[in-house]
Amino acid sequence: MANILVVDDEMGIRELLSEILGDEGHVVATAENAQQARELRSGSVPDLVLLDIWMPDTDGVTLLKEWQRDGLLTMPVIMMSGHATIDTAVEATRIGALNFLEKPIALQKLLKAVQQGLSHSREPARPVSYIRPTVAASADNLDHHASPPSSYAPAADTLHHGHGMAVAPAYAPIADNASNISFDLPLREARDAFERAYFEYHLVRENGSMTRVAERTGLERTHLYRKLKQLGVEPGKLSKKSI
Repeated sequence: MANILVVDDEMGIRELLSEILGDEGHVVATAENAQQARELRSGSVPDLVLLDIWMPDTDGVTLLKEWQRDGLLTMPVIMMSGHATIDTAVEATRIGALNFLEKPIALQKLLKAVQQGLSHSREPARPVSYIRPTVAASADNLDHHASPPSSYAPAADTLHHGHGMAVAPAYAPIADNASNISFDLPLREARDAFERAYFEYHLVRENGSMTRVAERTGLERTHLYRKLKQLGVEPGKLSKKSI
């Protein structure tokens, strides 16, 4: 278990990263801007920081420079951005960032980067001038052609300019009947499998109506969209099925 600080101005991203990392057993604190991050850092030293570059008050690179200048960059920092240039990534790495994740961030790449970051948590971060950043994303993670419903809330499920978190589980699709879930699965996968079956059942029952599914499951529509994306459930493919 580690103490991780997530700094991102998008509420949906903060919530999603908190949920994912919390499921991994970590304690997660969040900040929506650089000022909140400064205050949290002044009170304690996290084991790892996930720091977004583009924020409204102070950008992540500037905050990283402040920490480095003031001797506060004593924890590994992983930068995140959906549209930063390679030059920006190189600059962040030279200042002292350990890694750079390009949004949308695939689940396994996120967890791998966090694991690598925590392995360095006992070592003081220092500027590096001879390595290039690891951009832990590929074109396969990008979905520029998706057409979400008109009521879709970007702040909760997407990053800047429509980039989202690609967090679909790696296991194969399961049957609609949740009783087919294997008890031999790890807890996280078994829970995700049940949730997938649960939402697929209600989507088919309500003929793909997100409004009615939200009412039946007791979730806000924003949370429901984010949850379906996380589980890899595609409502449009289920609306024409019958129970």
